[in-house]
Amino acid sequence: MFTFKNTLKHFFHLFTQSNCPLCQRPTPQEFCPSCSKQLQKCQLNEPCRLWQQETPVFAWGAYGGILKRAIAVMKYNNCPDIARPLGHYLGEAWLQNLPSTEKKIAVVPIPLHPSKLKSRGFNQAALIAESFCEMTGLQLRVNGLQRVRATEAQHSLSETQRQKNLAAAFAVGEDLLRHRHDYVLLIDDIYTTGATAREATITLSTASISAIGLAVCAAGMKLS
Repeated sequence: MFTFKNTLKHFFHLFTQSNCPLCQRPTPQEFCPSCSKQLQKCQLNEPCRLWQQETPVFAWGAYGGILKRAIAVMKYNNCPDIARPLGHYLGEAWLQNLPSTEKKIAVVPIPLHPSKLKSRGFNQAALIAESFCEMTGLQLRVNGLQRVRATEAQHSLSETQRQKNLAAAFAVGEDLLRHRHDYVLLIDDIYTTGATAREATITLSTASISAIGLAVCAAGMKLS
């Protein structure tokens, strides 16, 4: 349903202007030219710099400044449309840098627990993954993982607490049970300590599915 509404909204944008969700200036695009320019300055020159670590991470931008604000506005100010350009940025960077070309990859967003999904109204990772797949042509398996246990908000927890918080939080979803894939690329909005990606990877490995890594719009903390 979101895809239809999103397509319709972009059609009307051809004839009307809306307000930039980051500064409220009128604009026919997702962001006004000023905010778009500031966002592009957040892009990393080396999005694969974390790809060789234990949990490989492909990151479009550095988590800070206007990119951090855009993600917060998307999630907490009910602006799911922000996910579309962020997913396209990520997909374009993936195509330009392509960490792997040899494997048939399914794209799986990090899921929200049903209670959180109901409260927020959308899963930002799933929307980012949708536009990422539009750009890359990779196969989206939106229900590849399920969040079967509600967890605390991660931002206030230490790295050890985050790992405990996420233990047994995921299960392999129907999209991967019905359509077998040997390789999965996880998608999320932010990467910080890697606890979420590690737990999702462990869950997939129990079904003999390999997560080749995590692709995110923004990476922080361990980036430096």
